Amino acid sequence: MATWSAPGRVNLIGEHVDYVGGPVLPFAIDRRTEVAIERRTDSRIVVRSTELEPAELPPEARPGEVDGWERYVAGAIWAFTQATGHRPTGLDIDITSTLPTGAGLSSSAAIECGVLGTLGDIMGTSLTAREIAMLALRAEREFVGVPCGPMDQLAVMLGELDHALLLDSRTLDTEQVPLRLAAAGLTVLVIDTRVRHAVADGAYADRRAACAEATTALGVEWLADATLQQVIGLTDPLLRRRAHHVVSEIQRVRDVVAVLRADHPEDIGAFLTASHRSLADDYDVSCPELDTAVDAALAAGALGARMTGAGFGGSAIALCRLGEVAAVRDRVRRAFDGSGWATPDVWPATPAAGARRSAR
Repeated sequence: MATWSAPGRVNLIGEHVDYVGGPVLPFAIDRRTEVAIERRTDSRIVVRSTELEPAELPPEARPGEVDGWERYVAGAIWAFTQATGHRPTGLDIDITSTLPTGAGLSSSAAIECGVLGTLGDIMGTSLTAREIAMLALRAEREFVGVPCGPMDQLAVMLGELDHALLLDSRTLDTEQVPLRLAAAGLTVLVIDTRVRHAVADGAYADRRAACAEATTALGVEWLADATLQQVIGLTDPLLRRRAHHVVSEIQRVRDVVAVLRADHPEDIGAFLTASHRSLADDYDVSCPELDTAVDAALAAGALGARMTGAGFGGSAIALCRLGEVAAVRDRVRRAFDGSGWATPDVWPATPAAGARRSAR
């Protein structure tokens, strides 16, 4: 048997810019998915999860042939086969997780990376962290059908304790940026709204298409290359708003990185809040529950708050002083209760290590 543990991730800032060549700043978190794979005596591939329905995968599943949560497992196996020429069969795959699914915390990337790392050990094929991340990205894009950028998979694989990962999504260059929250008396609260989304649906693809159209209209190689002045000159109001989010968000990433390099994490709050307003107003990927979570957290004293992940549901984050955690959590829950919504799950996320082998 081989076992890997892979974390989820919170994107601190830099939303919807990783597929247009911009920088992003995620960090791996301490909620994780564990994947254990053991050989069977037959050729079946059986997948079990403590949280989800068990499934059996076709031994040669191709894109479009597997539905449900198990498509992330099937996609990882498919990508592994495409890259190595080895077609794994006869496997019992057991998955346990403390990551909520559909919450915008990269539970799918954690599954993909965990399966790929474990397959490498089972099949005797050595894969580097970056190779695993790129195969997981291929699984997500080509097998699952989500036209995502590389942020989630690289954050899952390359995360480090008390650091955020600055990723240039164009070159894939990375830098570890100090994120010493506890030392500054801070924490990042995750607010899981319990509104579930599906980034494979048309809304995500529509945003990418609009960015591609704006890139063409501006005559730049990447939308990340555009200036604010160029964006203001776009005649299509929808493209102008979409591009404005991208350009302003990229500047916010740079500003936050500068603040963190100076070891002043308490000063990043305003940038987080500005990011949320841009995502809600220019990019139209928020929802009433996310807006309520952000507004309630700020009203309770959070230093900054924003949605994190692709949006349309999922989670928000709030930067809080440790002494204000209870007040922020309670204010958010009361706001949801007052709106008749399910009570959100609110918990602190610690910058953690990336995927690794583990003992079970």
